[in-house]
Amino acid sequence: MGTLISLIFAFGYIGLFFLIFAESGLLFGFFLPGDSVLFTAGLFAAHGALSIWILVPLVVAAAILGDSVGYWFGALVGPKLFERKDSRFFKKKYLHETERYFATYGSLTLIIARFTPAVRTFTPILAGVAHMKYTTFLRYNIMGGVLWGAGLTLLGYFLGSVIPSIDTYLYPIIALIIIASLLPGVFAWRREK
Repeated sequence: MGTLISLIFAFGYIGLFFLIFAESGLLFGFFLPGDSVLFTAGLFAAHGALSIWILVPLVVAAAILGDSVGYWFGALVGPKLFERKDSRFFKKKYLHETERYFATYGSLTLIIARFTPAVRTFTPILAGVAHMKYTTFLRYNIMGGVLWGAGLTLLGYFLGSVIPSIDTYLYPIIALIIIASLLPGVFAWRREK
């Protein structure tokens, strides 16, 4: 966690923007710690190390733009996938199932996926592959980006403002955020079993 804190201080606003952007829509960003970074950045803003007025619009814009890039990547790659022959690991029926899923649950998925690590990276790509209508995608992308980006950042800011010395509890709080963000995946896995 010390690395996370030093990264935020070392790269500042630009680093935060690119970290959230990459985690939201670039394939290699799935391992980045977006939830804990947003909360910690909000906490730093409460202590004056960052400006909350710059931070919130910046991370929301990064989340929305990252998802949009992911969507367009999926939209470009998607048609090529439909042309491929079935193989051991790739089946066209999975693409058709993805299309049906996004037609039915895509809007809600775009919002919920924001709060689930790794899933938030792949969801916009799959929405593009599934040919989800971009105007619908963008509407829910914006809602999810605001709820996640502003929500976690402002939570850190609020708790940092009202609880003295909350930074001494940073590790347990971040552990709680990580556990809470993994719960939807655990519940979905249990339901499938």
